[in-house]
Amino acid sequence: MRDFDAIDSLLASVAPQTDLPDPDARRALREQAQLSKAQVARALGVSPSTVSAWETGRDPAGEVRAKYAYLLDGLSAKLATGTTPETEPAAERTAAEPVAADAATAARPAFSEPEGGDEVEVLTTPEPCVLCGRPAGVRVEGFAQHLDPAECQDSTVEARPAPAAARPAPASKPPERAKGPARRAFQEPPGPVGLIRAAVEGALAEHRGDVEAATAALLKKAIPDTMRLLDETRKGARYDVIAHPWIPDILKKQTSRGADQIWEARPKWTRAELPPGVHEVTALDINGAYLSALKTHLPLGQLEHTTGMPHDRRRAGVHLITPPAWKHDAVLPNPIGERDEPGPLWVTEPTLRLLLRLSGPKYGLCEAPEVHESYTSGATENLLEKFRITLKDARDTAIADGDAVTLEYVKAMYAKFVSTMGESNYNRELYRPDWMHIIRSQAFANLWMKALKAHDEGLAVVRAMGTDELHVIGDWRRVFPEGRGVTEVKVKDLYTAGTDTTAEEQ
Repeated sequence: MRDFDAIDSLLASVAPQTDLPDPDARRALREQAQLSKAQVARALGVSPSTVSAWETGRDPAGEVRAKYAYLLDGLSAKLATGTTPETEPAAERTAAEPVAADAATAARPAFSEPEGGDEVEVLTTPEPCVLCGRPAGVRVEGFAQHLDPAECQDSTVEARPAPAAARPAPASKPPERAKGPARRAFQEPPGPVGLIRAAVEGALAEHRGDVEAATAALLKKAIPDTMRLLDETRKGARYDVIAHPWIPDILKKQTSRGADQIWEARPKWTRAELPPGVHEVTALDINGAYLSALKTHLPLGQLEHTTGMPHDRRRAGVHLITPPAWKHDAVLPNPIGERDEPGPLWVTEPTLRLLLRLSGPKYGLCEAPEVHESYTSGATENLLEKFRITLKDARDTAIADGDAVTLEYVKAMYAKFVSTMGESNYNRELYRPDWMHIIRSQAFANLWMKALKAHDEGLAVVRAMGTDELHVIGDWRRVFPEGRGVTEVKVKDLYTAGTDTTAEEQ
């Protein structure tokens, strides 16, 4: 029989195929078991948006696929016998799923399920409490914290010994620790704002107040934290989003290191000729350009192809257009940016809408673009609005408080959110290259409209670059408010240009 040892070894090395039920059945099993997406996500080590993707057609791969199949098989078996995690007898759960607890956890008064039904996870390794920063042995709704409020109230005590004898509370009134105010104190952090605050406080506690180390740690986990924040802000949302839809070839990279076929209309313009004389030029920095650009028309579902159709403002996507001629290069940049070759090109929703706006009766700056074909889906401008407002408020508070850690963390969250939702190895939870291009183009369109506003108010526009750089001559403070808010601008540089020093030399 030794002749078969090599075959047995080969068979043993092949991972078994883990079949999964169809997406509708996956969702049905979870809902019949009365499990939330967040519960399943925590058990599998993924985010709720990933679970949503699995329930709408995407299949997991590798080790997580095997875990997901194991979970679904278990749910199917339990539902077939009429038992669920909620209805299974406690004795059977204890025998099948022993809970490891150290002496300190065993001595702690039993608060296994706080008011409101929050789930408690016993930690094998204590983590910093989001309220006091001291080590906590449990996690509630994803946040490490002390279940006994007294442990947070006295931050100078390293360890609190268990009482010699537990005195039962009178039957006529609830125990002191069950009162509302004490419970609410550690149930507040969950939520969009609480997620950011808890992450920063936890990082500072873990690194003993070292600002640089805490900031570096937060930047490393900015992408998963951002996706968790997005999930939180999407709770109760009106619209369902497909996180991994079918994508047309024009949105796919043509080579491994190349680009796709979408033109983002990135401004890169310098005025060729300045007014006579020497002028003081102010380089203005536009604050939070990508953050503001999150308010844009984003397609919700899979992109659908159309040809010869007029633009539908209820939909959004990418469009093949022949752009109109631009006759104002002397004083304003071309709205589609600098192109090396003429002819049709694929542009995003914000670029098309900008061209249509400029061709309308209000401005009359160009002819209307010719739309040849489109890939679009039903859209809304407010899809990411709660997400944007949460980040904006956190940014504003950090600036007001001089909180550099939170400010850098928030900047990384929205910047990396935009940059990794395309073909990226860093974000597997959201694959929407159409969104990436649209948000970037919206930032460019926003900058272009600021250039137009400056021009209309009598300022000479000297340069427009990228998403956040606008150079002007004149009293810009009567046109733009100065400050660090997302609706304000700040001075980036001052220089002279004109007869003796040209803008090109700058």
